[in-house]
Amino acid sequence: MTGRHREGQPYSLVYRRVWDGPARAEAERLSQVWPEWTVFYSLSKRSFYAVASWDSPQLVGVEDATSEGLEERMQEAEMTRLLQTTLPPRGGEECPPAEPRDRGPARRRRSSPGGRAA
Repeated sequence: MTGRHREGQPYSLVYRRVWDGPARAEAERLSQVWPEWTVFYSLSKRSFYAVASWDSPQLVGVEDATSEGLEERMQEAEMTRLLQTTLPPRGGEECPPAEPRDRGPARRRRSSPGGRAA
């Protein structure tokens, strides 16, 4: 039996190939530039991914085929987060009670002929 992996053969170094080195380096750079995000590159999908590390009820993740596109998606997600925290709630959610206004002297309501207040 022959071959370099055969028992008793001396250990030999094998060339280690780094797949998509520039793209992986770009993902590392984006992780450093955007500290609130974890950025990585998928070798199998050939795509960039980012996951937000801020406190949120749901996972915030974005993806794009290019690093520039990923940065745009990250900016959009941050703007959405900013708008959600600054705008009042919509729909069926209750708003916090408003401060009472001084309306001057109290007025009595006049009753209408049907017995209901006008």
